[in-house]
Amino acid sequence: MSEVTTTDLYEVTMALSYLREDMCAPATFSLFVRDLPPGRGFLVAAGLEPALDYLSRLRVGRADLQEFAEALRRPVKDLEPLHGLSFDGQVRAVPEGRLVFAGEPLLEVTAPLPQAQLVETYLLSLVCHQTAVASKAARCVLAAAGRPLVDFSLRRTHGPEAGMQAARLCALVGFAGTSNVAAATRYGIPAAGTMAHSYIETFTSEEEAFRAFARTHPGPVTFLVDTYDTDRGVATAARVFTDLDLGPGCAVRLDSGDLGALAHRARTALDEAGLGDVQIIASGGLDEYGVDRLVRDGAPIDAYAVGTKVGTAADAPYLDAAYKLVEYDGRPVMKLSSAKATAPGPKQVFRGVGFHDVIALANEEPPDGQSLLRTVMRGGLRTEAPDTLDAARARFEADIEALPEEARRIEDPVPPLPVASTRLSALTAAVRHRLETRAQVL
Repeated sequence: MSEVTTTDLYEVTMALSYLREDMCAPATFSLFVRDLPPGRGFLVAAGLEPALDYLSRLRVGRADLQEFAEALRRPVKDLEPLHGLSFDGQVRAVPEGRLVFAGEPLLEVTAPLPQAQLVETYLLSLVCHQTAVASKAARCVLAAAGRPLVDFSLRRTHGPEAGMQAARLCALVGFAGTSNVAAATRYGIPAAGTMAHSYIETFTSEEEAFRAFARTHPGPVTFLVDTYDTDRGVATAARVFTDLDLGPGCAVRLDSGDLGALAHRARTALDEAGLGDVQIIASGGLDEYGVDRLVRDGAPIDAYAVGTKVGTAADAPYLDAAYKLVEYDGRPVMKLSSAKATAPGPKQVFRGVGFHDVIALANEEPPDGQSLLRTVMRGGLRTEAPDTLDAARARFEADIEALPEEARRIEDPVPPLPVASTRLSALTAAVRHRLETRAQVL
């Protein structure tokens, strides 16, 4: 399936009409999140790198025309104006890893109108999903308070590609590893994994299973201890660790039940067996809320494996995001719909100390502080080498460290509220007045 045809049909019908009407002047579209989901004090900008890859290789070929024609039930010749269309515009964007808030553009596309229109659906899909998952994973990092986290989400994400994205995004915000072998290879992330309950069940006893696993994997091993009775599983694991002299780096994994109470009992049993260096890993339906409770309760858990709820951003699986036209052929435009009004003109976000953000027009002189959006593509080409996970992680770590405590909270966070600049407010009022006056005349 072509990336070009992975789009909503109305993108094709509009782009074709623009071409027929010779409406190919530059258009600027802004991609932003209207409101943060409940329970979020921030969002982590993500998805930009794959979005730039998509734009770099976009080109409407003959096979794409055939698919468009079949979808529209029209002759291929009717779609001929679209043939050869590629992206040669500009992209200004917030780099991956930066924290963003309601109303702030994650990216802005300026390109000939048919191009900028045709890419809407794919860009929204990439950026929204990845920003939602990265933001969920970032909250797990906060909850873990320095304890390692591992991504176990692949088997429960909404498709294998979503699992690849989740592994990358978890690494971006500081996870220590992933169970996803392909992601580990592609992105240079440490691979991590243990065994399933089915492995234990195929042997006649837990001890036989543990010993067989250790024979195949003589390095540090992690035994899954809750297939039958967790306390007995820990005792069996301790005996095998001792008998085989497996040494530091080994662990037991708790995957069900009252993880806090089980962890306390497991720690006691391991310490009494002289295995103070054997760690305890917890998994099983965890996300930032579960991790936060365990950490605050003092559970002796050394690392956490999180999967389903994080890879699917389960409590906030979508963002109220939009990709809206803000300028066409030098004319600022806006939408007036109730509860969905937009602000006209290309934007910039100026960040002051303490995340006092100002959403301004792109051509305003910057006040003291940082400009979040930077030019990442010009003339359809990247302006610099592809970003790295290390660089994105460094940006995230710097931003999350500076974020006010009330926005960092796991329960009932309060996000910073950006304000509009004086010039943006004035332009918005002027465009609104022009549109409302015209509507009254008509």
